[in-house]
Amino acid sequence: MAEKVYENIYKIEIPLPKNPLKALNSYVVKGKDKNLLIDTGFNTKECIDALIQGMEELEINFNNTELFITHLHADHSGLATFFQEKGVRIYAGEVDGELINQMTKMEYWKRFNEFKIIFDLEKDEVSFEDHPGYKYCLREPISYVPLREGKGLQVGEYFFEVIFIPGHTPGHIGLYERNHKLFFGGDHVLDRITPNIAFWGFGEDILATYFNSLGKIFEYDIDYLFPSHRNVIRDHRRRIGELYLHHKERLNEIINIIKKEETSVRDVASQMQWSIRAKNWEEFPSPQKWFATREAMSHLEHLYYIGKADKILKEGKLFYKEK
Repeated sequence: MAEKVYENIYKIEIPLPKNPLKALNSYVVKGKDKNLLIDTGFNTKECIDALIQGMEELEINFNNTELFITHLHADHSGLATFFQEKGVRIYAGEVDGELINQMTKMEYWKRFNEFKIIFDLEKDEVSFEDHPGYKYCLREPISYVPLREGKGLQVGEYFFEVIFIPGHTPGHIGLYERNHKLFFGGDHVLDRITPNIAFWGFGEDILATYFNSLGKIFEYDIDYLFPSHRNVIRDHRRRIGELYLHHKERLNEIINIIKKEETSVRDVASQMQWSIRAKNWEEFPSPQKWFATREAMSHLEHLYYIGKADKILKEGKLFYKEK
């Protein structure tokens, strides 16, 4: 069902069955000559049906609509191939666009087997095949128009500036409309829930990158921040302050865990507090173990980068201890 959220801007709620996120906010900006759809949902029939129903309610079709993908995650990019087959022009960021296409190849997912060893997740017998990113991503590469910061898209009365906001993913992008003070932020800033800040590789302190991107958006003049999940945000600076505090508390929590002895990434994650309906780590669903461990890893690496933790590799597994 399509819901009007601003003049000529609508939200289509896309169900994400059996997923803690529950739903994706896909947005449509209607223009006289063309329309812009922002993010798609998983590569599933439920998501396709919801999107098509919303498009029909708004009286738009594939011929007069373009697709903008904020970042690589499958709940945002999963139906890109479906839209490409309909002849829809697709926009994606330079960094995440390349990763979206890499996700269609098994080599990308086999890296998770390396992470499983490094994180000490082998003891949980998890598999990348349980990961929603693998289960619901697109299966064929897409052709897309690569976007970088400074590029712009005109849709009706709105001119959107592309904003580079890495952190949640390596190449997350958003759209800022300066005249109306609107921002489509994907998963960069969410209300009531916090974006997952995962480890992507050893070449970057991704948590610090996320902090920098939060600070960047803090300075923008925004009346309506349209996130990909949950509620529209009217006070983005308040929410960004809460997100900074959340991660500060996370870092302190982890320091207390690694204070006494060298601890593996998996064992750190298992001792952290998570908002999930599970009594203990053993009851965590396999996908949530992936998410939790990669987030623990991003925080551990941040502590290492800023000189508050040491790390050591033993038998292929990483262990961290307070410095």
